[in-house]
Amino acid sequence: MTADIDDFDRSILAFLQQDASLTVDALAERVHLSRNACWRRIKALEEAGVITRRVALLDAGRVGCPLSVMVLIRTNDHSPSWQTAFRKAISALPEVIGAHRMSGDLDYVLRVRVSDVAAYDRFYKKLTSRVSVSDISASFVMEDIKDTTALPL
Repeated sequence: MTADIDDFDRSILAFLQQDASLTVDALAERVHLSRNACWRRIKALEEAGVITRRVALLDAGRVGCPLSVMVLIRTNDHSPSWQTAFRKAISALPEVIGAHRMSGDLDYVLRVRVSDVAAYDRFYKKLTSRVSVSDISASFVMEDIKDTTALPL
């Protein structure tokens, strides 16, 4: 269900997506609301599940995982027990920063962050030792043209 948000809410969300460390006073000034009205809107957006959490975004290279890998997976087993094992395996591997079940020819796409190709190979061996897949391939990201966490409002 889509939350009922107005232009003030959209403005608050846009600023928070760019910098969640803004104080309520600074945010209220930017969206042209009183401090209390802005704070109430933020709390309402949190309670409605629109704002799910506030996080720090890190520079992947500076924390040792500059290589971004798209891992494409196909499986012949779609049983509930395989899906449970797959979800458990993915959850246990911190290199996986995104996991998506797909329609079409692919079953899953993983977004993985590692230090280098050798680290990807170690990741590959860990994953395939935990869950059986019929086909797995990887594409290494050569350049990030656009990489954002901000949703279009």
